[in-house]
Amino acid sequence: MSISTSGKVLAALFATAALLLGLGSVATQAAEDAVVIPAPTVDETGRSGTETAVFAGGCFWGVQGVFQHVKGVKSAVSGYAGGEAATAQYETVSTGTTGHAESVKVTFDPKEVSYGKLLQVFFSVAHNPTQLNFQGPDQGTQYRSALFISDPQQRKVAEAYIAELDKAHVFKQPIVTKVTDYTGFYPAEQYHQDFLTLNPTYPYIVYNDLPKIENLKQIFPADYSREPVLVLKAKG
Repeated sequence: MSISTSGKVLAALFATAALLLGLGSVATQAAEDAVVIPAPTVDETGRSGTETAVFAGGCFWGVQGVFQHVKGVKSAVSGYAGGEAATAQYETVSTGTTGHAESVKVTFDPKEVSYGKLLQVFFSVAHNPTQLNFQGPDQGTQYRSALFISDPQQRKVAEAYIAELDKAHVFKQPIVTKVTDYTGFYPAEQYHQDFLTLNPTYPYIVYNDLPKIENLKQIFPADYSREPVLVLKAKG
């Protein structure tokens, strides 16, 4: 991993040091704690077939890993959204100058899981929506919190839910998640796909992301799927 991903490198080094020094189990202590939040009062209705939604919430490894364990999700692909196709490469996006955010495109069955439920999972366990242009150890606009919207119903649900959560002061700070127009999604390089599942002992994953999976299991037991829906398995 290149020096442009210094936040992830530093987090990995810190986690490794903690393990070596016996400072406790990093697998049970996330960099960002989950927050139990109410379900949205406004949600989509009357949907059939499959639906897609794009979420940005820091490093896509953890966000993808969380959604891959949600029942009703058919695929969750790591990639880039918010910028141009020409700059949708990891090393370029990591400069923070492309307009892209590390994102995850989720395809789901709305009869099994609603967009509102996915938003609840996203805000509760997948990331901290109050951090502006960073997430945990990762700094830069490429790690911003955003929802890329191409559907009027999704926009209505997202904007109403953010307003509800802010009004109720569910989080200690205001939500900074931007509801943004969808302009395209570009899948990330293959080595980023299914990264959490394929690298469960990688220190960054151990410290920052595995606790998110445990939080999903504990907070949303009815929505948790033990077996993740993997990108590489779908291709194979």
